[in-house]
Amino acid sequence: MDYRYNNVRRQTNIINDIDWFTIGIFTVLVLLGWLNVYAAVYDEKHASIFSFSQRYGKQAVWIIAAILLAIFICIIDVHFYTSLSYPIYVFGILTLIAVLIVGQEINATKAWFSFGSIQIQPAEFTKIAVSLALSRFLGNYNGRLMELRNFVTVLFIIFLPSAFILMQPDVGSCLVYLAFFLVLYREGLPLVVLLFGLLAVVLFILSILMPILINNAEAYLTFGLILLGFLFFLFKTRRGMDFLKGLGLFTGIFCLFWLINFLINKRFEIHELLLGAILLSAFVFIIASYIIRLPFIRSLTIFIVAALIFTFSVDFMFDNILSAHHRQRILVMLGIESDPLGIGYNVNQSKIAIGSGGFTGKGFLKGTQTKYNFVPEQTTDFIFCTVGEEWGFVGAATVVILFSALLLRLLYIAERQRSVFSRVYCYCVLSIFFLHITINLGMTIGLLPVIGIPLPFFSYGGSSLWAFTILLFIMLRLDASREEYIR
Repeated sequence: MDYRYNNVRRQTNIINDIDWFTIGIFTVLVLLGWLNVYAAVYDEKHASIFSFSQRYGKQAVWIIAAILLAIFICIIDVHFYTSLSYPIYVFGILTLIAVLIVGQEINATKAWFSFGSIQIQPAEFTKIAVSLALSRFLGNYNGRLMELRNFVTVLFIIFLPSAFILMQPDVGSCLVYLAFFLVLYREGLPLVVLLFGLLAVVLFILSILMPILINNAEAYLTFGLILLGFLFFLFKTRRGMDFLKGLGLFTGIFCLFWLINFLINKRFEIHELLLGAILLSAFVFIIASYIIRLPFIRSLTIFIVAALIFTFSVDFMFDNILSAHHRQRILVMLGIESDPLGIGYNVNQSKIAIGSGGFTGKGFLKGTQTKYNFVPEQTTDFIFCTVGEEWGFVGAATVVILFSALLLRLLYIAERQRSVFSRVYCYCVLSIFFLHITINLGMTIGLLPVIGIPLPFFSYGGSSLWAFTILLFIMLRLDASREEYIR
């Protein structure tokens, strides 16, 4: 009998049905993370790894608590997570509001509740709430994601907590919520939406980079954008004649506009010409698309105008939405600014530490960059540089392989789920882990800007360790009951 119509619940045996392979990878990663926290802040006066006055001793407490949480999650009835998905989401939103009012401000970010020596960051746990709420909603509307009402609701579920997190402000945690769009792609979001998102990122970077390299960068960027738009739709529609007609029409309008401007003003300002030519072309394209019935031209025009508006709005977003230190980090990463002793200090020291490890590393507790505290935040955002320095390429590659094995295993688990709720939740977990791992490793070696997100199971801190543990073990609990009817 098809599982969707079988309401008879199969009794789950957690010991036999849970995925022990994933638990094994989790255990190894947590222990390696603990050892590297120990190495990063090792103090000879407190040599015991269980010294609770040091971070490695406190991390041991977080680990024990995480194990207890994992056990508790596994023994709860699986339908607890489906029935309370929405209340958990509402509670998560309330904690984000509360932290803005009574939270403790650290490094200009009001994102933590302080209970004595313990700080809890609700943004880490809200990812769990969003994953559950998204899974519950999509489970109720299987196969109908792209209906306007459903799609708007999904965007609301994702972006509401993001808005409150941005108020803290915590751009790094906010960006993690983009991971949920990977989940939506698996559930029916057209690939073109993801491609447009990627194009927006490219345009954002180029709009920042180009003005430093050439004069009138908006003009060159816009012109390149137009050509890219033509090529994109040519590839999508395979209508070569429409491409040539559109390109010829725009070129003719641009040349005519340039000639009139030159004869009247006796000057040549390419960015003014392009802007005028694009607007005039857009008007002509739209009229032509209705007269000669070429929906390709109409779609192309909308794409160009939207991209143009986005391109010219980058300055506003960059100057008013991103905080000053995030702007500086992006500029340093792109090579526009050089500040090796200021905003770029962390990344430079991290790369030095990783590079100094060589092939096999300097040995456990023998890292000089680590020992003399050259890298700030070495137990949290930059914990991976301790791995590179003390264990070298071999150790760093081993950690990357372990994380890759975890991601592949999560993908395998996600695809074997029978209920939509379980599948969506598993993909939420997979996407969150993927984004955290990619961004953290990328910023540690200087490939991505520093936005301050932890490396799962490695970075010091109870909030991140507990949140990742809860995310993972709810997934394993759902997987253990994959033969049941879950909705």
